[in-house]
Amino acid sequence: MSEEVEENTSGWDAIDQELGKIYGEQELKHYGTMIPYSLGGEDPLDGISAYKSETPVPHWHFVTYGFSELYEKELENAEYSGYGFELTFRLVRNEDEEEPPAWALNLLQNMGRYVFGSGNVFRSGDYLDANGPICLGADTLLTALAFTLDPELPTIETPNGHLEFIQMVGITVDELEAMQTWNTLGVLEAGLAQIPGYVTDLTRDSLLEVPAIAEAVEQGIEQEGSNTGFLFVDQLGWEPGKKGWFNKQPDRVKLGAKQAGIIGKLLRGRILKQRSLTLVSQEIRVVFEPGESAEFRMEDKEVSIRLNQEAATELSQRLVPLESEFGLASLPGLLFQIIKTHIKDQEGNVVETIG
Repeated sequence: MSEEVEENTSGWDAIDQELGKIYGEQELKHYGTMIPYSLGGEDPLDGISAYKSETPVPHWHFVTYGFSELYEKELENAEYSGYGFELTFRLVRNEDEEEPPAWALNLLQNMGRYVFGSGNVFRSGDYLDANGPICLGADTLLTALAFTLDPELPTIETPNGHLEFIQMVGITVDELEAMQTWNTLGVLEAGLAQIPGYVTDLTRDSLLEVPAIAEAVEQGIEQEGSNTGFLFVDQLGWEPGKKGWFNKQPDRVKLGAKQAGIIGKLLRGRILKQRSLTLVSQEIRVVFEPGESAEFRMEDKEVSIRLNQEAATELSQRLVPLESEFGLASLPGLLFQIIKTHIKDQEGNVVETIG
């Protein structure tokens, strides 16, 4: 006689318990995964639940299951359950809408693919450029995501460890830039009256269209500088120069046009506030540091560039999204090359060229 073994769902149950405190007996919409990711399935998350919420505006409240350990404890780190978080997403809901839009479920699964594929985790204060509408094909200004703590779901301790509920918020390209040059939570807080509960609305305009919000952001940047100390850059390279007696050529840092402008602004918000800025790609790290004088060195796939105030100001002014090559008088032997950026769709077709 065989005895059926009951599956341990303690991690899953802990999430359900918190949601039950908010939604009680509401009949939720749950979307599970047919084939587990570990067995070759396309969706990395075990499931996504969607609840109807009426406050502060009618919206869908999505909650993921899969970034944390939902069943038995498997990872050695006892402090955190899995990656230590689950994602939530709040999306404006029409009065007659009975089913949550499929694109939101796909977006959350795409976040799962990103985390599982890269190992990068999301924490409150992070941001992510989607390089296009967060809802593919939609006429929306929201082309990036910010991350903050869900206002209704507190941090919990599950049998498998610590777990935060991190809410995604759809943002515009200029809001993303403001978050990079100041900080994510500051921009979100400044705009809370316009996006109560940080509910995503595909039809909204930029928060920076509101003069009081734009002024608050400018003051924040001026007073505090940027909280962005690390930036992943797709197009970042290093080309060593020739060191011969008769044909000496300078070393070269290569940057993509798409991110050149924001890097220039980050340099002002970091170096001029006596903070470092690290750019990271698959190939190399470039570390900008404040100093009394300007100098650079290359060692073990890391370029260290020290900038004084004069050099930082000049470099930040020269970093614009336009194909070019230039040097700084205070940094002889080093050139900066800005190359074109080709934005591609999911099929690999170039849809926009910058530079």
